Amino acid sequence: MNVRDPETLLNRTGEYGDGLALPPVARVQRRARAVGLAVLLLLLGGAAHTAFNHHEDARRLADTTAQNTRQYVNVVKPSATANTVSILLPGTLQGYAESPIYARARGYLLRWHADIGTPVQAGQLLAELDTPEIDHEFAQAAAMREQSAAALGLAKSSLLRWQQLRKRDAVSQQELDERESAYRQSVANLAAADANVERLRQLESFKRIVAPFAGIVTRRNVDIGNLVEAGSGGAGQALFVLTQSDRLRVYVNVPQAYAAGIAVGQQVTVTQAELAKRSFAGTVVHSAAAIDVATRSLKIEVALPNRDGALLPGAYVQVALPKAAQARLEVPGNTLLFRAEGPRIAIVDASGNVHLRPVVIAHDLGQALEIESGIAPGDQLIVNPSDSLTDGDKVLIRKTPAKAAT
Repeated sequence: MNVRDPETLLNRTGEYGDGLALPPVARVQRRARAVGLAVLLLLLGGAAHTAFNHHEDARRLADTTAQNTRQYVNVVKPSATANTVSILLPGTLQGYAESPIYARARGYLLRWHADIGTPVQAGQLLAELDTPEIDHEFAQAAAMREQSAAALGLAKSSLLRWQQLRKRDAVSQQELDERESAYRQSVANLAAADANVERLRQLESFKRIVAPFAGIVTRRNVDIGNLVEAGSGGAGQALFVLTQSDRLRVYVNVPQAYAAGIAVGQQVTVTQAELAKRSFAGTVVHSAAAIDVATRSLKIEVALPNRDGALLPGAYVQVALPKAAQARLEVPGNTLLFRAEGPRIAIVDASGNVHLRPVVIAHDLGQALEIESGIAPGDQLIVNPSDSLTDGDKVLIRKTPAKAAT
């Protein structure tokens, strides 16, 4: 078969001369373009799918990373309070007058008339001493006083005689002066003897131990036959301790932070744990008016009536000092951050950003703090903030808020 030009073989019906039917060229071209477009679309779709998967993977990784680095916090809002809470400070009750009773003379205890718990009046006899040494000294002093008095009488009569003799010029002026000097010396000797007798008479009176004021004997340290030394120093021992318990006093050391609110005449409340259902009204009667450098506190004295004797001297009590009412914000103690630059509280704003606010603490109430300045009533405070928390950190607030300490 001879090869012929395809164009010569194609007849008007679009068939080859040998009877083969071929598609038109335009159709073939359209099909080729369609196939190429389809392949291109498939390639573009695959590329887009791959790019989308990479983007999703990157987004998921970023979300996971952000989720892992996200901080969740509990927050609490400060509560406004009118500060009328009392300051409770410890103290020990003392008798309004409390004194150990010492002997002024040395001797033996002859008898005692008051034991512990005995109420006594001022001047009442508490004990008697036997003082043999003082008795002998007193007798000796009295005898020496009589000698001095006799010597003075002789010196006086001699002076009178010599004055008469001097008028008749029977004696010299020198001899008269000697008699006058002897007389003045006798007068001085008698005065010294009188003073010594009076001293020993006073010591004799000290054989009677009497109460200096009305009160109750809270201690008796001696018994019959004990040797009693004179005075409060050295070997001297207090025979009794006398306490006035119808009025009491308590000394309180007020911390410097509260000292400015203390004034003489201020009313306070005293309580004792064993008398839980009772409280006692007292008055600030004295103030040291100076801060003790060692304790950084102000010492005050509170007077307390005790007519029914319910309170006992020496008891441990709590003294409630009222504070002036002042509106402050109260926050839980676990919201505070301690930094080198001072105390801080972490605040979360509406965008979740952290702001570390410097605060001034008015009072430490234990589990709560009174804040003088630095925060506002509507602020959201982070509870138990991390030490690594810094200003500007992003945090998420948990849905369950923490409750403020009361």
